[in-house]
Amino acid sequence: MKLSFRPQIPSIFFLIALALAFASAIPLRAQDTFGPIRLEVDATHAPQKILHIRMQMPVSSGPLVLYYPEWIPGEHMPDGPIINVAGMFFRANGKILPWRRDLIDMYEFHLDIPPGAHTLDVALDFLLSAPNTGFSSGASATASLDVMSWNQVLLYPAGFPSRDINFIPSLKLPQGWQFGTALPISKQDGDTIHFAPVALNTLVDSPVLAGRYFRKIELTPGEQPIHEMDIAADSAAALDMTPEMEQDFRNLVAQTGPLFGNIRHYRDYHFLLTLSDQVAHFGLEHHESSDDRTNERSLTDPNTRIYFSDLIPHEFTHSWNGKYRRPYDLATPDFQTPMKDDLLWVYEGLTEYYGEVLTARAGFWNPEMAREALAYVAGQAANRPGRDWRPLQDTADFASVLYDSGLDWSNWRRGTDFYQEGELLWLDVDATLRRLTGDRKSLNDFCRIFYGGPGGEPALKTYTFDDIVSTLNGIAPYDWAGFLRKRLDSLAADTPTESVENSGWKLVYTDKPNQYQQVIAVVRHRLDTTLSLGLMLSDSGSVLDVIHGSPAYDAGIGPGMKITAVDRKEFSPDVLTQAITTAKSNAAPIQLMVANGPQFQSDSLNYHGGLRYAHLQRDSAKPDYLTQIFSAMPLGQ
Repeated sequence: MKLSFRPQIPSIFFLIALALAFASAIPLRAQDTFGPIRLEVDATHAPQKILHIRMQMPVSSGPLVLYYPEWIPGEHMPDGPIINVAGMFFRANGKILPWRRDLIDMYEFHLDIPPGAHTLDVALDFLLSAPNTGFSSGASATASLDVMSWNQVLLYPAGFPSRDINFIPSLKLPQGWQFGTALPISKQDGDTIHFAPVALNTLVDSPVLAGRYFRKIELTPGEQPIHEMDIAADSAAALDMTPEMEQDFRNLVAQTGPLFGNIRHYRDYHFLLTLSDQVAHFGLEHHESSDDRTNERSLTDPNTRIYFSDLIPHEFTHSWNGKYRRPYDLATPDFQTPMKDDLLWVYEGLTEYYGEVLTARAGFWNPEMAREALAYVAGQAANRPGRDWRPLQDTADFASVLYDSGLDWSNWRRGTDFYQEGELLWLDVDATLRRLTGDRKSLNDFCRIFYGGPGGEPALKTYTFDDIVSTLNGIAPYDWAGFLRKRLDSLAADTPTESVENSGWKLVYTDKPNQYQQVIAVVRHRLDTTLSLGLMLSDSGSVLDVIHGSPAYDAGIGPGMKITAVDRKEFSPDVLTQAITTAKSNAAPIQLMVANGPQFQSDSLNYHGGLRYAHLQRDSAKPDYLTQIFSAMPLGQ
């Protein structure tokens, strides 16, 4: 965190000093742009978990300030992986130059360029040995693949917006590896790819996926723009996508047509899909591509395929919501200016909503699975006690910190809930629009209006809360500001149940397992009893989370402990679920043996409510908007 203090009435000496400091930070200018900077990345040692980088940039004598990218677009926090920069040297006139890191901003470097020097040579290595957690700062390379994020391998001069700094990049890959990227290519010499000159903001927005086992799938053959899936995996078998799933991806592209009025804000689009159990798993949006990293068997295993299905629809939606239309305070001029996350309930929440909707419309999920996924989200949100003290708005305001929070006590702390509860909020908006207009208008109309424009190439148009309200009022006049603020600012807002009810269904709880929850249990090796005992466990009995105020909480169980026995039987998921079922018709409490570090404790859970899973039940007294929402839109609209 960087703090600044500004006197109310600055002295003339302060103003002079400030002007001199700013002037010293400005490097060589040429018609208000900088460059070109030559950037050469050698990834031939990526399987060894290291990249070698060389840069050449034009300079003039005097002080120079260089930045390493800190705030990464789409990650909403200052997590540029500077800790993995090593072997950094600066040379001018054939001599190594001394440098000093800024004492306040650890991502800022100060140099003095000697007289007569016109070129600065930079050498550095980037270490790929990060753990397989986190976002793009996490593990990105294995023995057979690498996801190259340009923000990790460059420095740039202070004093210019990122759009006005020009690079000429190149990338050398291990022998025989194939690659995919949205970056235009000028030529290829063997395993070295030379890219066309590009502005820094576009370069950082255009990762490269490369690997030994690689597959390209053209999703819109013979059409413009091109939509290509570039898939790298740790094995050849993992690339074997079924024809049915390939058709679902074609349907996904087709369904975004009527949703966004057939306006596409990209030249071509590349789905960069990484299939590996050794890299960090997440999705990161880019304007003309998406960086999607998931389990190695996501295309071949039925459960993993269902679990993974909504990732790419979410990131693809971001090309419109997040990249083209972006909250004004997330559209920063460079990668050092702090971002403000207060509108992430739109940026991520609306994207989460349409990510799920498009997953159903494209056919990845059948209608029942789509309802089960929504029921799971609503049931979790409705039973999250942290909503009693932290409003939804604060989960967005505090996002840059909450992204680093863990699963333990997440129900009481709250995490980045603007994703899941934001999804429910926008379901409520959609259902309300349909009710107000007699089902003539919907959130689909909002998307066509709000995300329209000339299209054809990347562009950026910012928005504010008032722009959201104004667009909704143009579709159906209503107190939309009050509607949104109530759900954002109230404690324990009724959004989880209300949104489901307004769409024509009810949120109910039964002892029948939720299908989507079962998929999560298999893929993530978890046992979720949060709606009954209040425990989230691993398959081995490790306590991942405890619902604050639940029977498990009252019994003294906390995250980090481990259940070793249930009613004198060795723990297993089946043994615990059977004990919950038995206790429903038995007055005796459930007895658990729990390890808390080297200590053991015996805990009694006085719970007799049986297994509880969330489901949706049709309410025949109300219009069935939800079925319409999940249904594919007619093409050609």
